[in-house]
Amino acid sequence: MKKLSNLMVAMCAGLALLPQAALSQDAVVVATADTVASKTIAVGPTNDAAAEEKARKFFTDLEVIDQNGNKQRFYSDVLKDRVVLVSFIFTNCEYACPMLAQKLKQTRAVMAESIKDDVWFVSISVDPERDTPEAMKNFAEKQGVDESRWIFLTGDKQNLETIVRKLGQYTPDVEAHTTLMLAGNTKTRHWTRVMPMLQPLDIAQKMRDLVEETPG
Repeated sequence: MKKLSNLMVAMCAGLALLPQAALSQDAVVVATADTVASKTIAVGPTNDAAAEEKARKFFTDLEVIDQNGNKQRFYSDVLKDRVVLVSFIFTNCEYACPMLAQKLKQTRAVMAESIKDDVWFVSISVDPERDTPEAMKNFAEKQGVDESRWIFLTGDKQNLETIVRKLGQYTPDVEAHTTLMLAGNTKTRHWTRVMPMLQPLDIAQKMRDLVEETPG
């Protein structure tokens, strides 16, 4: 019953998108799931260089390590100029994380071929002390995912915790971590929530909408 309870918490937690600081005039464009279809609710700087610097400062350029042991900067190497779907996992998770990985695997399978190379999946560890790069690699291989456009991130605990907090998805109990996902086009600075109960086709359509956006 505890495992089931934790799973339900994970499926429902994390209703906040990004911290309120992200909604300022100096931050990235943010839209919630309820407003993305009709409007954005904050507008960042019109100067591209200024907007990029604001985004880098907000998301941070802290060092992270991918499943292949490569060190990367979070904004500059992982997010910049990409359309991304960000999820939160830990490799000792028995139910929610493998289920989420399989849903995302199905999502990539039903994506239009024209956008597959433009969409990056980013799975961030909420348990980096145990989630070594090797553990993340094993998780990816066990799930049979396409790693050409799927990055699994771990690294220093403080760095990962800071990043997860910035994304509004931190919880001190890894068993109660959120399965809410965040989708964004970092060129248009448009971010939206992706609820875990959505079907793969619906997630794929959200990603297509983001890919087809053009900077305003």
